[in-house]
Amino acid sequence: MPDNIQELKDLVTLVLIRLEQLERENALLKAENAQLKEENAELRRRLDLRSHNSHKPPSSDGLSKKPGIPKESGKKTGGQIGNIGKTLKMVEQADEIVIHHAHRCRHCEREFDVSEVEQIVETRQVFDIPAPRLEVTEHQVGAITCCGAKQVGEFPRGVRNVVQYGSRIKALSVLLNTDYRLPLEKIEKLFADLYNCSFNQSTVITANQRCYERLEPIEKQIADQIKQSQVVNYDETGGRVENKLHWFHVACTSLWTYLFVDQKRGKQALQGEHSLIKDFHNWAVHDCWESYFGFDECRHAICNAHILRELENLKEQGREWAGQMKQLLLEMYGLSERGTKVLAHRKQWEKKYEKICQQADREEPKPEKSSRGKPKNSVGRNLLKRLKKHQVGVLAFAFEEEVPFTNNQAERDLRCLKVKQKVSNTFRTLSGAENYARIQGFISTIRKHKLNVFEELINVFDGNSIIFQTSK
Repeated sequence: MPDNIQELKDLVTLVLIRLEQLERENALLKAENAQLKEENAELRRRLDLRSHNSHKPPSSDGLSKKPGIPKESGKKTGGQIGNIGKTLKMVEQADEIVIHHAHRCRHCEREFDVSEVEQIVETRQVFDIPAPRLEVTEHQVGAITCCGAKQVGEFPRGVRNVVQYGSRIKALSVLLNTDYRLPLEKIEKLFADLYNCSFNQSTVITANQRCYERLEPIEKQIADQIKQSQVVNYDETGGRVENKLHWFHVACTSLWTYLFVDQKRGKQALQGEHSLIKDFHNWAVHDCWESYFGFDECRHAICNAHILRELENLKEQGREWAGQMKQLLLEMYGLSERGTKVLAHRKQWEKKYEKICQQADREEPKPEKSSRGKPKNSVGRNLLKRLKKHQVGVLAFAFEEEVPFTNNQAERDLRCLKVKQKVSNTFRTLSGAENYARIQGFISTIRKHKLNVFEELINVFDGNSIIFQTSK
């Protein structure tokens, strides 16, 4: 009997030990299962990211693009009533007139001459370009003897060599390479096809460099105008230069565009000699990149297109507060007439905003403790922290008349670079990237002032002054 009791005790002990092992394994499996669920949810969230709910570019959406901000104009698609079309219209005086008449009489077969035409029955005009050809101007210096002395003339300022290309063909090459993003080899082939001339790649590079040098005072004028503006849009994008990642920074308004390239993206670049934000004292609109907040002398407005995309992503994950915040921002956007009108009752709007932030604080998971570093926050809590910290900047569009709802102006002025990258992929030299940035900033400014880009580039090469409209 005692032996049986001892065996029973040993059996119970083994069972208890086994239960403890199973409980530990079960706890580990539960923790692992929770971690896998969390990772699965994060991976699914990433798979569902599109341009309308994240910072991914619209080009990644394929054919399923959706606008980030509703565009409800109430107008039907197509031409609008009262719109003046740009179809061809006949001109009063044609460059060349060709009269078509019957060649011979169908009765007596006498041949007719154009001088016998009595009446023009019908007129039609054909618009075309003239046959392309290079026009060669020969400059000769003459001597005149007067008062017993031979007096010799001088060549024009830009005529330095025995043979050289003129301002118009240089301006065209710069325009094709910079604004139309044609590679150097394509430009060389184009001039050979059209003009049967050997305008080679090195000549294009030289023209770009000369244009860059002559644009220095104009770029300074553009920079000065931007510094004095009430609202300036800032942004940056990466690009390959000499097979290394560099950053192209833009500061722009509706009339002015300034671009520069730097090896860095953050504060080091923004404090550099080419940056404008360090000398800016009014409203700076940007995408909430932390480095911009290091400049306290200007006021910061946040791009709400980025905020709406993040809110949409959280809304798709079932966060009620995100849907409410998105609805509030869009309501304010509509009532402010797309950010062009100041809303009344500011305190009431701010209370609604803060109430949603309080709800978000209840909905979002608390920060997870980490063995090292800061506690880990959820994506939603990180967004909430920014919304609370930069509330004034997020709502600035509704209470500051000149502050826009988005930073689209800067993104539009950087889009040309992304197209350039898709065509050429990289800049072979840093000087080539610097040339592009200055020239593209000038061309963008010219277009904003509704001036003719080709004619103004000719003026740059000829050393003529360019007059900008300084107020809109």
